[in-house]
Amino acid sequence: MKRYRYNILRLLLVFAGMLISMGIQAQQDPQFSMNMYNHMAVNPGYAGSQGMMEAAVLNRQQWMGFEGNPKTTFFSAHTPVKPFGIKSGVGLTFMDDKLGFEDNLSINLNYAYRMDIGNGSLGIGLGIGLLSKTLKGEWSIPDSDFHFSVGQDPAIPGGEESGMAFDMGFGAFYNTDDFYVGLASSHILEPTVDYGLSAKTDISRHYFLTSGYNFQLSNPIYEIQPSVFVKSDGASFQLDVNAILIYNKKFWGGVSYRLGDAVVFMAGMEMANGMRAGIAYDFTTSAIAAYSNGTVEFMLSYSLEIGGDKASQKYRSVRFL
Repeated sequence: MKRYRYNILRLLLVFAGMLISMGIQAQQDPQFSMNMYNHMAVNPGYAGSQGMMEAAVLNRQQWMGFEGNPKTTFFSAHTPVKPFGIKSGVGLTFMDDKLGFEDNLSINLNYAYRMDIGNGSLGIGLGIGLLSKTLKGEWSIPDSDFHFSVGQDPAIPGGEESGMAFDMGFGAFYNTDDFYVGLASSHILEPTVDYGLSAKTDISRHYFLTSGYNFQLSNPIYEIQPSVFVKSDGASFQLDVNAILIYNKKFWGGVSYRLGDAVVFMAGMEMANGMRAGIAYDFTTSAIAAYSNGTVEFMLSYSLEIGGDKASQKYRSVRFL
């Protein structure tokens, strides 16, 4: 089993190396720094994987101080279920993503069929939902003979315009006590949002690959958890390399490097009542650093044993939540 895990890790490193030669560009889906604790944002196959009912909310303020900077709030909840005796997981995700005068809302219902394989569990999941986009055009037009009013171009919204489209995602997620690997795709139908004018927005299909391992150090109160997160729309990609150090199974801190974009420092704690809290700060390394004050991200989550007594609940590691 260990050889199998290391072969997968080597394959992921080779895959990441191949991607580096492709270059890095912006993509349509928002990014998160604490992606190792936020699998539901991209992979419906994660639903029910922890054997607990879980809920989490993340808020991200990207490139603070930059006018029109991205602001993202994400909520997820999922739980294992057994309809008709079939081992499964169900989940709900909601996201509000603001960028400039664009406001994106999405809501998805997720289902994962779960099966035991080796020492772990594999979830194969499907997410269906709605994606809404709203444009709130507030234009400043120079007074000259070379510039025209917004109303003279039907492709440019003069006020608020919105559109909605059906959306779908797919994912597979395998995890053991010490290892996980996930592969997923969002917007698999590549929907088009029609604003009712001649203006439309095509949503590109995105692909996600994530993997991590938990190493117990010689001193049993310390654990280290390296992980990688790769996102691509087929034309460009983004690579995050992460390392988290856990102390006494309660406090954690780490660093992440997002290729060509930022260095991230993270810290958090897990409380005995099932609550978890985390914070991340991105030090931007790209040219936009001269115009922003960095990025901050907050996370709060709660886990509950199904059918268990909350008072007797034992600590559960944050390693893959």
